[in-house]
Amino acid sequence: MACAGPVSRLPQLPKAEVEAEQRTEQIAQIRDYFAQLHQVDTVAFRIRTANKADCKAWVSARIGLYAVTPQSLPRRYRSFAREALDLTWARPTVISVVDGSPAAQAGIVKGDEIIALNGELIPVTRTAGWMGGWLKHNGVKPVRVNLRNDGVDRTVTVTPVMACAIPISYVIADEVNAETDGDQIVISSSILRIAKTEAQLALIVGHELAHVNLGHLQKQQFNRVLGFVGGAMVDTSFLAGGVSTGGAFTREFQKAGARAYSVGFEREADYVGAYYAARAGYGLAGAEEVWRAMSLLSPDSIRFAKTHPTTPMRFVQMQKVAAEIADKESHGLPLDPELKLINAEAQPPMNSGEGIR
Repeated sequence: MACAGPVSRLPQLPKAEVEAEQRTEQIAQIRDYFAQLHQVDTVAFRIRTANKADCKAWVSARIGLYAVTPQSLPRRYRSFAREALDLTWARPTVISVVDGSPAAQAGIVKGDEIIALNGELIPVTRTAGWMGGWLKHNGVKPVRVNLRNDGVDRTVTVTPVMACAIPISYVIADEVNAETDGDQIVISSSILRIAKTEAQLALIVGHELAHVNLGHLQKQQFNRVLGFVGGAMVDTSFLAGGVSTGGAFTREFQKAGARAYSVGFEREADYVGAYYAARAGYGLAGAEEVWRAMSLLSPDSIRFAKTHPTTPMRFVQMQKVAAEIADKESHGLPLDPELKLINAEAQPPMNSGEGIR
């Protein structure tokens, strides 16, 4: 058997040239990724510190930096991470410092190598998790940080601050999405295509944190269980009459329960998330434009509201919430959302990955 193929006389592609270009693109990609990660970290740090009271007991100490070694990065990055990020194999290197954070105030800068915290050497594998756990145990007590830069050693003192402890991850993904499973918040790289300003990104991070603090996932699970029970009762009644439904009512009622109040939960997360962004110091004027940007990438969101509000609904609501917040600011009132019920207390997950951001 034979298939039709190209008819052009294509140029030869030397393997070495292709591999060299592959490395160039990999280096550019990892640099771009960590530059974007810095943007997300900056917004996340401000949101988590400004709204720690709403996270109740699920808080931990933060200093606002991210340090890595080639060994602590995913394996696919290791062969070119040293060149791309100017890392060493011997000590963690700071690749991101949040502006205004305790680390920045202490004088720590990108490119500093971190040797020890209060005399304890920092491991070169699983660096972020180790430092996060160490800071959680230390709390807000001042920390002596031993640093090295261009062969010059110095020691600075950093005073951590408390912040919401929920991990916030940044992942490469084509789908424009941000989500939480209650244990962590995940921001996709495509979100930065629609969030053109830090205030717009703050709305999205605040939205996901609001889901966690308001207990929306637990409420949806409760509704799903109610639907399951109701459907099972209907299936059982049919079976008692000699008719097998194959569990159809159980499945459909469970789906209906899961969707119950879904749009309302999303609107509430938008509402409370806007307050979270305002508390973190972000001006909300024009921030609603993020929903118009979303509509361009997801046209169905303009007209359909199955599990989420339509983008026009979200746009108009954000304008009204921004006006509500601005009115409270002008009158010197606390930036507290108007909630009808007492929120469920945020609880830490059974196995929460500790980060240092």
